[in-house]
This record gives sequence, C-alpha cells and structure tokens, in this order.
Amino acid sequence: MCPVSGVIKMALRELSSLEKFLGLKKPNKYSTQGGKKVPLLQNNNGPALIGLVTIASHLIREAKRPELLGDSAEQRAVVQQWIEHRITRLDNCSKEEGNVILKDLNQYLKDKVYLAGNVFTLADILMYYGIHHIVVELAVQEKERYLNVTRWFDHIQHYPGVRHHLPPVVVLRNRVYPSGHH
Repeated sequence: MCPVSGVIKMALRELSSLEKFLGLKKPNKYSTQGGKKVPLLQNNNGPALIGLVTIASHLIREAKRPELLGDSAEQRAVVQQWIEHRITRLDNCSKEEGNVILKDLNQYLKDKVYLAGNVFTLADILMYYGIHHIVVELAVQEKERYLNVTRWFDHIQHYPGVRHHLPPVVVLRNRVYPSGHH
C-alpha cells in the first residue's frame, strides 16, 4: 500500500502537471485539508475547492477545455466513472489489487485507444498518473501480459505535455526480437 502522505504529494504534483498541460499561465497554490490531507485550492472567486477530481475539473473549465471532460453525456459519464475508479480503487491499492486492476483495464482497453473510446480525456490523464507507479515496477514479462495497458500507457506518456513530473517508462521489448511466444 502507498503511504497516504505519498498519495497526497502525488496528487499535488498531478494538479501542477495538469496546469502545465492545460497551458494555465498562473500556477495555483495548493494545500491539504483534514486527516487524509485532501488537496485544497483556495479560489479567489469563492469557496475553497476540495479534492483531486473537483480541482482538476475546475482547471479544465478555467482553461476552456471542456472536451477533456467528455463531449456527450455518455462520454462524460465514462470519464467520471474512470476518475472515480482511480480514486476509490487505484489510489492506495495493494500490489495484488494493482494486478487485478491491470487485468481489468487490459480487458477494457482491448478495442479502445483511450478510456472514453477514441477521445483523449481527463480520465486518461488521471489514470495514467495513478497507474504510473504500478507500471514502472512491472517486469518486461508482466508488461507483455498486459499488452493493451502498456499500449495505452505508452501512448498517454508520449501525449504532448502529459508526463511532466513522472519519468518515462520503457513499456515493451523491441519486437524485432520476439519473446519466444509463438
């Protein structure tokens, strides 16, 4: 399990990276609140915004990039579902839970480019940030077991501006030299 303080620092770095990706000129100052140290953004125009998803959605609206939240009602629901999945299942998961999440995600991505189908959204960004620590620890053989996840992961990490605070991950062995699986 990830320590809670590590998850909070990660969430604050993710928000900072999201701001850079969105091209927001004036960086926000974040703090944390409560025993679980939930991310907090003190908004000049009103009440404080609390929570990774709430703040990320606000930043997207501020950058006038609503397509990142989904273009249709169905797409918005899928984006919200994956973000909720990230917060409730992925954050603080054990290694065993991480493997189950990878297996499920691998199956889901079988016929999709992005989590919301064929459109890049906030769900891809936040799931990429959340799953990075799991993928970075996988051995080559494990990465090959989750080919759809590694394809998606590699695509997202190379999406312009996404990977600010995270190191790149080599996800697949060179296909010129097959692994022996025929």
